Amino acid sequence: MSAHLPVLQVVVPLLAAPFCLFLRRGRAAWGLAVLASLASWVIALALLRRVLAEGVLSYAIGDWVPPIGIEYRVDVVNAWVLLIVSTIGAAVSLYAGTSVEREVEAPRIPLFYAAYLLCLSGLLGITITGDVFNVFVFLEISSLSAYALIALGQARRALTSAFRYLIMGSVGATFIVIGIGLLYVMTGTLNMADLAQLLPGVWDSNTVKVAYGFLAVGFCLKLALFPLHLWLPNAYTYAPSAVTAFMASTATKVAVYMLLRFFLSIFGAPFSFGVMALDRVLLPLALVAIVSMSLVAVFQVNAKRLLAYSSVAQIGYMILGLSFATATGLTATVLHLFNHALMKGALFMALGCVMYRVGSVHINAMAGLGRRMPWTMGAFVVGGLSLVGVPLTVGFVSKWYLILAALERGWWPVAVLVLLASLLALVYVWRVVEVAYFREFPGEEETREAPWTLLGPTWALVALNLYFGIDAARTADIARRAAEVLMAGIGS
Repeated sequence: MSAHLPVLQVVVPLLAAPFCLFLRRGRAAWGLAVLASLASWVIALALLRRVLAEGVLSYAIGDWVPPIGIEYRVDVVNAWVLLIVSTIGAAVSLYAGTSVEREVEAPRIPLFYAAYLLCLSGLLGITITGDVFNVFVFLEISSLSAYALIALGQARRALTSAFRYLIMGSVGATFIVIGIGLLYVMTGTLNMADLAQLLPGVWDSNTVKVAYGFLAVGFCLKLALFPLHLWLPNAYTYAPSAVTAFMASTATKVAVYMLLRFFLSIFGAPFSFGVMALDRVLLPLALVAIVSMSLVAVFQVNAKRLLAYSSVAQIGYMILGLSFATATGLTATVLHLFNHALMKGALFMALGCVMYRVGSVHINAMAGLGRRMPWTMGAFVVGGLSLVGVPLTVGFVSKWYLILAALERGWWPVAVLVLLASLLALVYVWRVVEVAYFREFPGEEETREAPWTLLGPTWALVALNLYFGIDAARTADIARRAAEVLMAGIGS
């Protein structure tokens, strides 16, 4: 069985998805989704341990030897991302049982879990496949199911948000498939490892450079890099709470992984940083995203929209690490994929707890909740401190590596800008904390704490925020090894 773990990583949630529809009962569908998500998490953990111990794993689908057949290839980079996606998937599936019953109509709950598992399997498939066309196929699976999940939100604007995401997501996917097609024309292969060997021979071709440009635009749309982020704020704001927590913690991280995998492993760091000057393009975009989106977040009145703009700024931090074009910078990027998933998952889950009891996540509606919902707001505070980058949280570790990478390059103004942006994060987090702890509850009715079925998964992520903020040796070591693999290329 252990030999088939790579394919089981995708097949388990993929096969479970249609059975959620057949069950036709919300609780039964939720139970199946939890089992499939937990199984995916166990498989991802086993794969990461095997990769760290044995090196790269290759699995040929149907015993067709690559590059003729489709290959699932697992190295320390995508094993790390698989663990991120599956960890959040398991936590959100446990959380969704109670949250979804409040925010999604009962007849649609089985549909919700079917779409959720399809989205999970699509994201896992993107991450584990060693075939570039398979990346596009799984991208469509995850995207189409994400549109459906967002549209299940209670507000009418959930439909328009899903439609906007569909339009922009389709444009991004089109750019990606055109870029893949151009690479196939030039090399005659779709296997990632094969492409990495053949592309250096055609680097001078204008077709390869055009393919690179198409892929860059497509990936930046999918990861919501400023100024291609317009789909993200509404999608996060009006989706059901469980969907927002899942997407904010996984979808953009997988998109960043795609960018790293294509531009560093397939095209190669010398081509990306030398010929195409990727670092010079991404650096100003990342810095503008960090500052401008943090400023926009300060003025939001809806807490979910506030965190959505914060996510765009945090994506800027990930791209900033890549733009340093150094092993330390890439370590910061890979590490922040994990750390940001933990902190933003905890924050959006805390807001889901507020939504469950209060029925709104407008900041003014959270007045006095610090005393009435102490565990919920305590989780938000810890997640907020991590977002700011306070020591003993995972956010501090990420920003520490970013500042180290900036100082290695001698770019001290960039390091100062990272510190100033952290102050902006403190401002918008403080807006929620001030209302929750220093304003009186306006209503007469008593607001109770959220149920343990919501608080349990939320505080599990909070605990991980603290644990890996205090003891970051393991995560930083894996991120460093992943960065070395990315800089060296496929097969390292």
